[in-house]
Amino acid sequence: MQKFSQVGTLRVISDANSLKIFHAIANGEVKSEKLKLTKGLSKKQFYWRTRQMIKSGLIQRRKGCFSLTAFGLIVHGAELEIEKALQNYWKLKAIDSIQASGEIAKTECSMLIKTILNDEKIENFLSSSS
Repeated sequence: MQKFSQVGTLRVISDANSLKIFHAIANGEVKSEKLKLTKGLSKKQFYWRTRQMIKSGLIQRRKGCFSLTAFGLIVHGAELEIEKALQNYWKLKAIDSIQASGEIAKTECSMLIKTILNDEKIENFLSSSS
């Protein structure tokens, strides 16, 4: 039985080319032949990456088409949240500075976070972790 781990899962999609393949598959079932055309990858590199994603349980291949597994869907959702956090990086740094100052009450800080971020999921995450 194969042992799955968080580090192993992240390692599989940690380089730009693997992430590009993962995103392409996440956007809908993709035929193997179409994915092979991913720029900058040899056949060997392509097959190695897709094989690693299959072994880690992120994708599946049926009749020449790749699709995300249920596990892959969850990982993709988490990856999208990381992408959103990166898009809001400087806003999050500003929130860190405001919170570190200790000069604003908790309720005012929550209102300020809502105003700055305008992203309910990130707001909820920050609220639950403080």
